[in-house]
Amino acid sequence: MSYTRRQFLESASAAGLMAPLGISAGNAALIDGEGAASNGRANLVQSADDPLGVRPDFPVIEEHIYLDSPYITPSPRQVIDAGDAFWQAKARNPISLGGMLAETTRVRENFARLIGATAAEVSILDATSAGENLVARSLDLRSGDNVVVDDLHYETTYSLYRGLAEARGVELRIVRSGDGAATPEEFAELVDDATRLVSVAWVSHRNGYAHDLRGLADLAHAHGAYLYADAIQGMGMLPMDVGETGVDFFTSGTYKWLLGGYGVAPFFVRSELLDIIEPDRAGSLNIARELPDFHFELHDDARKYLYATPAFGAVYQLGAALDYLLDVGVANIERHTVALARRLRDGLTAQGHRLLTPPGNGSAIVVFEHDHDPDAVRRSLEEAAVRLTLREGGAQVRVGAALFNNEREIDRLLEITDGWEARGPQP
Repeated sequence: MSYTRRQFLESASAAGLMAPLGISAGNAALIDGEGAASNGRANLVQSADDPLGVRPDFPVIEEHIYLDSPYITPSPRQVIDAGDAFWQAKARNPISLGGMLAETTRVRENFARLIGATAAEVSILDATSAGENLVARSLDLRSGDNVVVDDLHYETTYSLYRGLAEARGVELRIVRSGDGAATPEEFAELVDDATRLVSVAWVSHRNGYAHDLRGLADLAHAHGAYLYADAIQGMGMLPMDVGETGVDFFTSGTYKWLLGGYGVAPFFVRSELLDIIEPDRAGSLNIARELPDFHFELHDDARKYLYATPAFGAVYQLGAALDYLLDVGVANIERHTVALARRLRDGLTAQGHRLLTPPGNGSAIVVFEHDHDPDAVRRSLEEAAVRLTLREGGAQVRVGAALFNNEREIDRLLEITDGWEARGPQP
């Protein structure tokens, strides 16, 4: 009996024939029976210094007081081991395409668990911006339509809609944030019945502001529009339930709070909108069935957006990262890290620094400005081995507390900020 390549993959998957990593005994047990990297978490003891029991999993704590997770979040050992195992197999006994696709399916299923969705609503793209580009192109925006964003978004969004404004006459409306926040009430001033899409960064990279997705979804839907979220700064830091938030589409790269690597980005499309968002390119992986005379039937769920081989090494890393996050619990991470952010905010306020993150904000990111010598500030942080982001010539500081950080590290940063000397007279 002869098989097409696709029929073989489908039959192998159904029969459970996906090959695990065939590597040396020294690397045994790195891959489970379905081809998925799975070291599990160490059985760690929680303590006041390590409330989530995760610090030994993160080598970064041996090098720095690392508070720069809004930029890049360090991965735990389990994620690094998954990547190493994948590349060892690539060198010694490469995994079959069927095995890698089986792990991709497992990742989609676990990501769906993380957000309260179904696997049919989750695909894998290569970058956060790919999702919004796909959504914007599918909506066939044209003259007379408007898109509403705010000034706390990432630059990719402005570039996308400025381009559509020039090419198609789409109007881009920008909500100006007040005191670091952009509320649904402020969006309501610009959203009308010609609005096709409201787009926000769920958690802003600019100041850590966490948007009210439910309020924005209700506003958009009341005008027949959709809500898109860039979720890279929120996913893995804050719980997401797509049913509760009402968000229609979102994408998230995985190298920040999701603890993964580069080159993969889960993409969510609400099930009833899958027919609206069409794939923008064709490839062998979005084909569901081969028909006679070189005709094809595409998948009718989110698999249709996965058109070609993704970065499988990063897929395996994401698989291990999702296992880790589901084990620790994102709600536990939120409680821990947001409390650290509030501790930092209270200390900075007492020291007289200007906070750009609004009070009562629900994310783990704090951004503030200072009036001290930027070079002295930079040196003080380097000498204390503190990693964070300095912006605006060093006058603005962004801090992000991750699951492996603790109160002692926040207090050490506050000791440093309290010792900064005032800037001398300016010429």
